[in-house]
Amino acid sequence: MTYEAGEVIMDYESYIRLVPLVISGTIKVIRQDEEGNELFLYYLEPSDTCSMSFTCCMMNKRSVIKAVAEEKTTFIGIPNRLVDSWMTRFTSWKNFVMRSYDDRMLELVKVIDSIAFSNMDERLMAYLQKRSKATNTKIINVTHQEIAYDLNASREAVSRLLKRLEKTGTVELGRNVIFLA
Repeated sequence: MTYEAGEVIMDYESYIRLVPLVISGTIKVIRQDEEGNELFLYYLEPSDTCSMSFTCCMMNKRSVIKAVAEEKTTFIGIPNRLVDSWMTRFTSWKNFVMRSYDDRMLELVKVIDSIAFSNMDERLMAYLQKRSKATNTKIINVTHQEIAYDLNASREAVSRLLKRLEKTGTVELGRNVIFLA
C-alpha cells in the first residue's frame, strides 16, 4: 500500500484491519486528548511496524492513535487473520512483535520524560532532530503551527524558540522550512 505525504493511514476510533510493515517513507503517530489537542508520539520508519495495530487487530479494538504519512510511504499490510496465527506458528514473528512493543514502549517513556523533565526548547530541538532522522534530511518542511500541534504548544512559543535557535546558528528558518545546521 502507498500513501502520499499528509494522507491519513489510520484514524482515531477506526477498526484496524491490518498491521503495517513500513518498506519506505515515514509515518507520524499522534495521540489526541479530549479537547482535540494532538501530541506527537513517534515516527515509524522502514522496517518498523505499529505496535498499537497489533493490539487493535488481535483484540478487535478501535484505534486510540492517528497515523499520517510524513512523506510518500509504502508498507506491506498484514491482514488481521495472519497476525494472530503467526504468533503461535513462527517464533521469528513473535520475536519481531515483542521487539516492536519494546521499542515503542521505550519511545513512549522518552516522550513522557521529555514532557515531564525537559523544557520546551529541549523538546523542540529533540523533535526537529527526530524528524530530520526519520526523513533522512536536514531540510524540514513544516510550519510553526504544525510543530506547535505536534508538541502541544502555542505557535507563538514555537516561533519564539525557533528564532532563538536561529540566532545561535542551530537552525536557519525559511518560509515553511527549517534547515538544521
